[in-house]
Amino acid sequence: MNIRIAQLDDVETLFEIRTSVVENYQSREEIAELGITPESVAKMLKTDCCAWIAEIDDRAIGFSIANATEKTIVGMFVLLGFEGQGAGRALMQVAETWFWSKEIEEIWLLTGNDPSLRAYGFYLHLNWIPVGVESEGDFKGEMKFIKKRP
Repeated sequence: MNIRIAQLDDVETLFEIRTSVVENYQSREEIAELGITPESVAKMLKTDCCAWIAEIDDRAIGFSIANATEKTIVGMFVLLGFEGQGAGRALMQVAETWFWSKEIEEIWLLTGNDPSLRAYGFYLHLNWIPVGVESEGDFKGEMKFIKKRP
Protein backbone atom coordinates (compact mmCIF):
# COMPACT_ATOMS: atom_id res chain seq x y z
CA MET A 1 0.00 0.00 0.00
CA ASN A 2 1.14 3.50 -0.83
CA ILE A 3 -0.04 6.73 0.82
CA ARG A 4 0.49 9.92 -1.15
CA ILE A 5 -0.59 13.53 -0.96
CA ALA A 6 -3.60 14.23 -3.16
CA GLN A 7 -3.18 16.71 -5.99
CA LEU A 8 -5.77 18.93 -7.64
CA ASP A 9 -6.27 16.38 -10.42
CA ASP A 10 -7.28 13.84 -7.73
CA VAL A 11 -10.43 15.74 -6.70
CA GLU A 12 -12.70 13.57 -8.87
CA THR A 13 -11.15 10.44 -7.31
CA LEU A 14 -11.98 11.78 -3.84
CA PHE A 15 -15.63 12.19 -4.87
CA GLU A 16 -15.76 8.73 -6.45
CA ILE A 17 -14.51 7.16 -3.22
CA ARG A 18 -16.77 9.31 -1.01
CA THR A 19 -19.92 8.43 -2.95
CA SER A 20 -19.11 4.71 -3.11
CA VAL A 21 -19.28 3.96 0.61
CA VAL A 22 -22.19 2.09 2.18
CA GLU A 23 -22.08 3.40 5.76
CA ASN A 24 -22.57 7.16 5.92
CA TYR A 25 -23.47 7.23 2.22
CA GLN A 26 -24.20 10.61 0.70
CA SER A 27 -24.83 11.37 -2.96
CA ARG A 28 -23.02 14.15 -4.78
CA GLU A 29 -26.20 16.21 -4.47
CA GLU A 30 -26.36 15.70 -0.70
CA ILE A 31 -22.69 16.57 -0.34
CA ALA A 32 -23.18 19.68 -2.51
CA GLU A 33 -25.99 20.81 -0.18
CA LEU A 34 -23.32 20.95 2.54
CA GLY A 35 -21.17 23.14 0.29
CA ILE A 36 -18.79 20.34 -0.68
CA THR A 37 -18.23 20.45 -4.43
CA PRO A 38 -15.24 19.68 -6.64
CA GLU A 39 -14.59 23.43 -6.77
CA SER A 40 -14.72 23.86 -2.99
CA VAL A 41 -12.44 20.86 -2.43
CA ALA A 42 -9.94 22.16 -4.99
CA LYS A 43 -9.96 25.51 -3.18
CA MET A 44 -9.42 23.74 0.16
CA LEU A 45 -6.40 21.90 -1.22
CA LYS A 46 -4.91 25.22 -2.32
CA THR A 47 -5.25 26.78 1.12
CA ASP A 48 -5.18 25.26 4.61
CA CYS A 49 -6.10 21.66 3.87
CA CYS A 50 -4.23 18.55 2.87
CA ALA A 51 -5.57 15.26 1.56
CA TRP A 52 -3.94 11.86 1.23
CA ILE A 53 -4.82 8.93 -0.98
CA ALA A 54 -4.18 5.28 -0.15
CA GLU A 55 -3.37 3.17 -3.19
CA ILE A 56 -2.89 -0.51 -3.86
CA ASP A 57 -1.31 -1.33 -7.22
CA ASP A 58 -1.92 2.29 -8.35
CA ARG A 59 -5.65 2.01 -7.55
CA ALA A 60 -7.01 4.65 -5.18
CA ILE A 61 -8.81 2.80 -2.37
CA GLY A 62 -9.25 5.48 0.27
CA PHE A 63 -8.55 9.03 1.33
CA SER A 64 -8.40 11.36 4.29
CA ILE A 65 -8.60 15.15 4.24
CA ALA A 66 -7.68 17.52 7.05
CA ASN A 67 -8.18 21.24 7.67
CA ALA A 68 -5.42 22.98 9.65
CA THR A 69 -7.41 26.15 10.37
CA GLU A 70 -10.39 24.26 11.74
CA LYS A 71 -8.12 21.58 13.29
CA THR A 72 -10.41 18.87 11.98
CA ILE A 73 -10.42 15.70 9.96
CA VAL A 74 -12.88 16.68 7.24
CA GLY A 75 -13.33 13.14 5.99
CA MET A 76 -11.84 9.67 5.85
CA PHE A 77 -13.25 6.99 3.57
CA VAL A 78 -12.14 3.57 2.28
CA LEU A 79 -13.70 1.72 -0.64
CA LEU A 80 -15.94 -1.23 0.11
CA GLY A 81 -13.90 -4.41 -0.13
CA PHE A 82 -10.71 -2.76 1.09
CA GLU A 83 -11.67 -2.26 4.74
CA GLY A 84 -9.60 -4.04 7.34
CA GLN A 85 -6.40 -3.86 5.29
CA GLY A 86 -4.82 -0.95 7.18
CA ALA A 87 -5.67 1.87 4.78
CA GLY A 88 -7.87 3.72 7.27
CA ARG A 89 -5.28 3.45 10.04
CA ALA A 90 -2.51 4.66 7.68
CA LEU A 91 -4.62 7.55 6.39
CA MET A 92 -5.48 8.67 9.93
CA GLN A 93 -1.88 8.39 11.04
CA VAL A 94 -0.58 10.58 8.21
CA ALA A 95 -3.28 13.19 8.91
CA GLU A 96 -2.56 13.19 12.65
CA THR A 97 1.20 13.48 12.03
CA TRP A 98 0.52 16.44 9.72
CA PHE A 99 -1.46 18.20 12.47
CA TRP A 100 1.18 17.48 15.12
CA SER A 101 3.92 18.81 12.80
CA LYS A 102 1.99 22.11 12.76
CA GLU A 103 2.11 22.24 16.59
CA ILE A 104 -1.68 21.81 16.77
CA GLU A 105 -2.49 20.50 20.25
CA GLU A 106 -6.01 19.13 19.77
CA ILE A 107 -7.93 17.94 16.71
CA TRP A 108 -11.49 16.81 16.19
CA LEU A 109 -13.83 15.02 13.82
CA LEU A 110 -17.50 14.17 13.51
CA THR A 111 -19.07 10.80 12.77
CA GLY A 112 -22.41 9.10 13.14
CA ASN A 113 -23.58 8.80 16.73
CA ASP A 114 -24.15 5.06 16.65
CA PRO A 115 -21.64 2.81 18.42
CA SER A 116 -22.58 -0.05 16.08
CA LEU A 117 -21.16 1.86 13.08
CA ARG A 118 -17.71 0.73 12.02
CA ALA A 119 -16.40 4.31 11.93
CA TYR A 120 -17.42 4.91 15.56
CA GLY A 121 -15.52 1.84 16.74
CA PHE A 122 -12.61 2.60 14.42
CA TYR A 123 -12.05 6.01 15.99
CA LEU A 124 -12.31 4.56 19.50
CA HIS A 125 -9.74 1.92 18.52
CA LEU A 126 -7.38 4.70 17.39
CA ASN A 127 -7.73 6.42 20.79
CA TRP A 128 -10.07 9.20 19.73
CA ILE A 129 -12.31 10.35 22.59
CA PRO A 130 -16.06 10.90 22.09
CA VAL A 131 -16.97 14.19 23.77
CA GLY A 132 -20.57 14.87 22.81
CA VAL A 133 -23.27 15.06 20.19
CA GLU A 134 -23.61 18.09 17.94
CA SER A 135 -26.83 19.88 18.82
CA GLU A 136 -27.24 22.21 15.85
CA GLY A 137 -26.29 22.92 12.26
CA ASP A 138 -25.75 20.62 9.28
CA PHE A 139 -24.19 17.94 11.47
CA LYS A 140 -26.78 17.85 14.24
CA GLY A 141 -26.81 14.43 15.87
CA GLU A 142 -23.22 13.56 14.90
CA MET A 143 -20.75 12.50 17.60
CA LYS A 144 -17.73 14.74 18.09
CA PHE A 145 -14.44 13.00 18.80
CA ILE A 146 -11.22 14.71 19.88
CA LYS A 147 -7.59 13.68 20.03
CA LYS A 148 -4.79 15.49 21.82
CA ARG A 149 -1.23 15.75 20.62
CA PRO A 150 0.93 13.11 22.30
